[in-house]
Amino acid sequence: MTQVNAPTAGVALTAIGVALIREQESRRPDRLYDDPLASAFVEAARRDFARIEGGAARWERVEAVAEQFFAGRSVGVRLADDRVAEAVAAGCRQLVLLGAGLDTRAYRMGLPAEVTVYELDLPELFAFKEPVLRATEATPTADRRVLPIDLRTDWDHPLREQGFRPDQPTHWIDEGALPYLPPADHLRAVATLTALSAPGSRFALSRFAVDPDAPPYAELRRLVAGDSGGRIPPDAGRPGEQWLVEHGWRTRFRAWDDMIVPLGREVPVHDPAVGVVLAERL
Repeated sequence: MTQVNAPTAGVALTAIGVALIREQESRRPDRLYDDPLASAFVEAARRDFARIEGGAARWERVEAVAEQFFAGRSVGVRLADDRVAEAVAAGCRQLVLLGAGLDTRAYRMGLPAEVTVYELDLPELFAFKEPVLRATEATPTADRRVLPIDLRTDWDHPLREQGFRPDQPTHWIDEGALPYLPPADHLRAVATLTALSAPGSRFALSRFAVDPDAPPYAELRRLVAGDSGGRIPPDAGRPGEQWLVEHGWRTRFRAWDDMIVPLGREVPVHDPAVGVVLAERL
């Protein structure tokens, strides 16, 4: 049997698409960030897809979907980078990436050595990611720790066992993994990170309105669900801004159109209700 490490279906496949987006952004002369490791993930994934039946055609679909999401998603990566930099400057020395995917912030952002970056994601994702990183011989500037774990399970204790300190301010990073969870698991994950957050900890909750039946989202859904047509679970029962306020977070909302102005990219949504809830633990 052909050995294939790259995720070719399921939610972990979205990490490949984001790596494609980061690679494309990094090639631009006006790039918003530079991720030299993205190309290593893309090349490794392309080779793995070529080894499976119908893989070449499926890879073309992944590339096409990534292209359709490029403009907005690449800006989103930069905005998340800015929040990381702000959190570190404010004294957060623990970063936790929930659904880390093929994230490389521990390598590419020049984070201080005293910062610990915890990456949580599915075991099959790290089965692909770690060998690629080893092959590049890249070295993180921060203290990087990996937790291969399903966010639907208890990740509180494994995180502590990796050295996480709940008495220290933490910046929690979710770039879209939590909404893939069923609502009850999404709520449980946010409740867990709230319980682990010392005063001064930070978290951002996206507030976006999308049409799940629009062609790009429908195709992404088909790729993730293996063409079975599965959907991201509905929003009902998920934590929102009011939940955060009631559980000890101070919040403020920033509209997407306001955040992107300094970046010079034409990706406005023209909806003042779309943006990010920025939360700080009291």
